[in-house]
Amino acid sequence: MSSIAIITARGGSKRIPKKNIKEFCGKPIIEYSIQAALQSGVFDEVMVSTDSGEIAQIAKRAGANVPFMRSEFTSSDFATTKDVLNEVLSCYAQNFRRFEVMCCLYPTAPFVTAEKLRRAYEILQETGADSVMPVVRFSYPPQRALVMRDGMLQYQYPENFSKRSQDLEPIYHDCGQFYFYRVSEDLSYNTDSFAPIIVPETEVQDIDHEDDWIIAEMKYRLMTGMGRQ
Repeated sequence: MSSIAIITARGGSKRIPKKNIKEFCGKPIIEYSIQAALQSGVFDEVMVSTDSGEIAQIAKRAGANVPFMRSEFTSSDFATTKDVLNEVLSCYAQNFRRFEVMCCLYPTAPFVTAEKLRRAYEILQETGADSVMPVVRFSYPPQRALVMRDGMLQYQYPENFSKRSQDLEPIYHDCGQFYFYRVSEDLSYNTDSFAPIIVPETEVQDIDHEDDWIIAEMKYRLMTGMGRQ
């Protein structure tokens, strides 16, 4: 199946300046996503969708293609990731290139590896699913969550107060790293139903603030053995 990796990397970032190309453990963070996609061997095209000339230059140097810059709309604060993906698929189709599989890969996802991308692609093929998403299990059961009411703590779900945590159904959340989709002839794809690839908590970290960045670098060094004697 023909496949494309689309790395979505807008230039603007308010909470962490130049977040998508900020140095992470020695190199621009976007390079980790590009290298994982290239090394996975499952993509016919690895491209970066951006509105930034600086990001485009770094992406090309890392081996990705930047065949066009984002439109004014998909560069705005109001555009969704789906808007960006649709624009990319449409632009390629206009140039007579269509893909049966698409991977939306975030530029701030250093925990994504070639092996994870290969495994997700295999799951897409083996299960016949329309989409695949990496997920991580909540470390503490949300069924035993506490809430504040009138200044006091209460169980949100009192019926679970006396239940053992191992007896509660495991609950997972999106890792926020990548998504695989089957793409139909009319360029549509299913964003409602996903098969899972389960990732350990040590390899997942939202990076929205500077403190998150520090924690992510610590986890990355743990995952890769970086800095061990």
